[in-house]
Amino acid sequence: MPFSLHQGDALSVLAGLPDGCVDSVITDPPYNSGGRTAKERTTRSAKQKYTSADSKNDLADFTGENMDQRSYTLWLTQIMTEAHRLTKVGGSALLFTDWRQLPATTDAFQAAGWLWLGILTWHKPQARPQKGKFRQDCEYIVWGAKGKIDAAANPVYLPGLYSASQPSGSKRQHITQKPVSVMRELVKISPPGGTVLDFCAGSGSTGVAALLEGRDFIGVEKTQHYASIAADRLTATIRETLTQDDVVLTA
Repeated sequence: MPFSLHQGDALSVLAGLPDGCVDSVITDPPYNSGGRTAKERTTRSAKQKYTSADSKNDLADFTGENMDQRSYTLWLTQIMTEAHRLTKVGGSALLFTDWRQLPATTDAFQAAGWLWLGILTWHKPQARPQKGKFRQDCEYIVWGAKGKIDAAANPVYLPGLYSASQPSGSKRQHITQKPVSVMRELVKISPPGGTVLDFCAGSGSTGVAALLEGRDFIGVEKTQHYASIAADRLTATIRETLTQDDVVLTA
């Protein structure tokens, strides 16, 4: 199978994987963002933070959203250190973040041993306007590498700005789901036939994009509900992309 999906705690799962088994780490960790006070940080769930009160789509909650900034930086450093071990020399890492957690994310990224190479921007056209203020219609992707990237091995020219709206309606299966169209562009940083790791797999969008772009995928998701959704989406993607040449008939 071109993908494997693990349901469990990411640090525990990654500890059991071998050195140098992936080409790229592309993930959307819980931001632990948006709390102006200790009460807001500890009493509001991810669902309360990231979905509007009038949302018609009842999405399942997820854990890991109540850390303060120092704890988040420590957690992210630990897990990105483990991800660094799993990545081949010359491999890449991409981490989603918002404006509040951008400094913490770049600190953790570098503390874990990665070479920070820049920031990409994801523009969300349907973000709500704010009266008297600038619209917050962008999230960011911190990216870098483990050592020097071998551009000759994967001679792509990728943009630094991506514009696409978050899935809506029945297509939105996770509170913080990212558009597959954006993820398909991001996974191209991994060489064709390479392996992409997402240790916060959510509903599996990174994996779907990886499979559609001819990459293998290793996913880890802590929440059983979302791991089940991811498994269904990954399996459906495999079925949709199979050709006659991929199927071997047996007697």
